[in-house]
Amino acid sequence: MKENALAGRVALITGVSRRKGIGFAIARQLSALGANLFLHSFVAFDAAQPWGADPDGPASLVDELRRNGVRVEHEDADLIISDAPESLVHSAAAAFGHIDILVVNHAYSTLGCLEDLTSEEIDRHLHANVRATLLLVKAFAAQHDGRPGGRIVLLTSGQHLGPMPGELAYVASKGALHQITRSLSAYLAARRIMVNTVNPGATDTGYASAALHQDVLAQEPQRRWGEPADAARIIGWLVTDEAQWITGEVINSTGGGP
Repeated sequence: MKENALAGRVALITGVSRRKGIGFAIARQLSALGANLFLHSFVAFDAAQPWGADPDGPASLVDELRRNGVRVEHEDADLIISDAPESLVHSAAAAFGHIDILVVNHAYSTLGCLEDLTSEEIDRHLHANVRATLLLVKAFAAQHDGRPGGRIVLLTSGQHLGPMPGELAYVASKGALHQITRSLSAYLAARRIMVNTVNPGATDTGYASAALHQDVLAQEPQRRWGEPADAARIIGWLVTDEAQWITGEVINSTGGGP
């Protein structure tokens, strides 16, 4: 990719809370390409999970990214709240005047097989992963003025490549993003907004137990887990002008694994 391929453009990235996460790797990649950034995090969610929140907090992530010489702003928000997605986009647009790129990286995810499902947990997955995503896309498209470089990247999981019976609510929500990709891309192409979805495969962000880590490793043809930078590289390319003819695709960046 060309140096400063994203100079003068602004990216809103959701789910940027931890240095080990995919969101931070995406932010680092886009800032290295010259993009200014508006970052979303929800620290309370990470803090309640086994992996925990980044010990230094989002402010230190922002400071680190600013060292690339780009402008970086940040907002913490719970995207399950119905008006939070639109509010987030409005904040980003107010800060920069216009947003060129939307990367929907956040996700609500808990384990649960069929017997574990409750209406509350199903709703949380659908509200955070599906409703919030569609409302983010709606608000992003509303503020886009048709200039070149409009990009939306969604993130899905590997539910279309193999069974995930222990994550049914999560699978249902991520499957919805997979299926909506082509329709969104067709609707927004005339506005010069390209829409693609990336499946990053099994990515080591610090969430896996030792047993799960070994189980996944045994299935990986390259005998390694994916790294956040692997997903960030393909997303970084998709939002540049080099990928302007690619839209409506679900891209598996999995190293050949499931």
